[in-house]
Parts: sequence; structure tokens; C-alpha cells
Amino acid sequence: MNLDINQTWNQHVVKKGNKSIVLEIIKNKSPISRADIASLTNLNKGTVSSLVNELISENLIYEKGPGESTGGRRPIMLLFNASAGYSIGIDIGVNYILGILTDLQGEIILEKKISVHQLGYSEMMEQVIDIISYLKKNIPESRYGLIGIGIGVPGIVHKNGTVLIAPNLNWKNAPLKEMIEDQFHVPVMIENEANAGAYGEKIFGAGQTSDNIVYVSAGIGIGVGLIIDGHLYQGNKGFAGEMGHMTINASGEKCRCGNIGCWELYASEQALIQKALESGIAREQASLESLIEKAHHSDPAAIKLFTEVGKMLGVGITNIINTFNPQQIIIGNRMASAEQWLREAVEQTIKENLLWFFQDNLSLEFSHLSSYSASLGMTAFSIENFLKIDLTAENK
Repeated sequence: MNLDINQTWNQHVVKKGNKSIVLEIIKNKSPISRADIASLTNLNKGTVSSLVNELISENLIYEKGPGESTGGRRPIMLLFNASAGYSIGIDIGVNYILGILTDLQGEIILEKKISVHQLGYSEMMEQVIDIISYLKKNIPESRYGLIGIGIGVPGIVHKNGTVLIAPNLNWKNAPLKEMIEDQFHVPVMIENEANAGAYGEKIFGAGQTSDNIVYVSAGIGIGVGLIIDGHLYQGNKGFAGEMGHMTINASGEKCRCGNIGCWELYASEQALIQKALESGIAREQASLESLIEKAHHSDPAAIKLFTEVGKMLGVGITNIINTFNPQQIIIGNRMASAEQWLREAVEQTIKENLLWFFQDNLSLEFSHLSSYSASLGMTAFSIENFLKIDLTAENK
């Protein structure tokens, strides 16, 4: 039977301290014995045994064994119980909404994706609530049921969960966190979708072995998520990463944000489609998918378009590398599906414009999580919030 989450509202199962350390070790290194936990944490065996018993009673870990002997009695092994609870991650795009249900290891159990077109805030929220309700209804029987909801939004998100502005959605001061918490009565986390994508790639995808990452979310707009020293960098109030709106053409077009010559006007899915319409390559029904299909059939005009947009992606990325000197660049969101026609142009532009010492030990990757980077990142935030452990520790 699912636990009534209202009984544990804002009271997490695992408190900060030794118990969270033990749980983190078991989650990241299971199967593992009590003796090995004591050795790794420098806690005495009695303390470890007591904490393990608490975690077993809370259904967060379980015993399995015995393991291999190192000379004495074969030890009982401990494993993390990923099915003790479930998280929902939502990725709100300009033209889609993706929702996923995962266990506590981030394994996707169920998903639902819909296409949307120029919906207002209220209509968009109706669709989000429908998707969450569908996923929640299908949660397997578990001790804790739904432990949290994470929502990624293409806009500037205050740390209090309010979406201050999302230019491509025409949202301003949207109280998203408050509304979803009132509806579902579980902890809700709201984050910029590029930050969520960066975190998703760090925990589950291409960034697992890097500590300094720039994640470029290239969809209708462009956002940037930054992983610095292994942790998400959010800035003073959570606004870091709005580099899609850095000016790369001071005499260029006006962006929806009010600025002139923003990067996303030249290097996004929106830019690609606009170029296709202006050049006559596509008609009113132009889409990323239709242009990829043309490129697959060796259409030279479509391939040229991808090359042009790839060069502009490379220009912005070069500026970011000059600022942050990362180990890794990861290009994600919908434009990542066009890697075959973007990669060479992006790499060439970076090579031609970046000083050589910035290029040393720098890798360029396209998302390993396909369209799931942001939604998985949001489930990771919720899981981390519930368990009170550092998920990035798994990759160190």
C-alpha cells in the first residue's frame, strides 16, 4: 500500500548525517557488506549496523547474500531498494511536453509525450496536470509512492519556484511550484530546463566522468546549463546559464526577450526553420524532422542549412569556452538529433576561433540521453531531495 505522502510532507526519510552517508554508499556501490561500509566511512561497525537496520526498516535497502568470503564467514550483502518510491520528471518545451515516471535509480518506468502549439499558460498547465495524473495513477505498489515532481521550464526560474519569464512560452511570473504542490501534495521542484538537462547528463548520460561541463540545450530556443567542480552552478538567485540571449550580432534582429541579436536567433531549431522558410526549402509545415528527412536523402540545401546553423552554434560555444574553460561540451535537446549534419560545422568553428590551449583535453559530445536529458535531470533533483544524498557522488 502506498504511504500517505501528506503524513511526511517536508519530512524526508533520511536525515542529514551518518545515515545519509551510509545510504549514499549503498546506493552507489551495492551490493556491499556492512564491513566494507565501515571501512569506507570510518564509522565503527556498531554504528554502521544500527544505521543499516534503520534503513532496512524504512525499506530503502534490503539484504541479499551471502557474498564472497575474504577469509571468514561469508558476509550478508546490502542493496539499494530502487522501487521504494517513484519520481515524476516533466520537460516543458515550446512545442511539446514530456513526462516520465522513474524509480529511485532514475530507471524510466513509464512516459507520456504530447505535441503542443501556442498554448496559453492555463491550457499548458491543464496538459501538464493531465500527464502527471496519468503517470501517478500508474505508479507500482511501493512503500513511499510518489516522492516528488520535478518540472523543467525553458525560462528564468527563481529559487522559490516561480517562473519569472519564459519568452518562448510568453510566461511571466508564473507560480508553477505553488500550483503543482497544491494539486498533488508532494514536494515540487522547478528548474530551468537547461540546468535540468546538464544535471541529467551529469548523473545519467555523457557527463558522468567530467566535473566541468557546459550543456547547450538547443531547441526552439537555446539555454545553457553549467556543471562546475561536479555540481550544478545556478548563480546568485538561480538565473545562471541564460546564454541563449547573449548578443552575437549587435545590429541583428530583435528577440522575444527584448534584446537584439541573441544567439538563439541564429543557432536554434527556430532559426533553422526560419532559414528553411526564407530560402524556400520548406513550406508552412517546415519542422526539424522534415529537414532531417531531407538531409537523410542527401538534399544539398537542407545539409547547407544545418551547416550554417552548426557554425552559429559553434560561435556561441566558443564564447562560452573562453569564459568557463570546461572539460566537456554537451549539445542536447531536439537539435541533438541532427548531430550527423551539425557536428563537423560546430567542431570546425570552435577549432578556427578558439585559442589552442583552450582546446587541450576538451571534448564535444551530443546528448547520450536523447530527448530525456531534462526530464531525467528533474527526477534526479526530486530523488536527491527525498533521499538527502549527493547523486553526483556516484560518478566520482
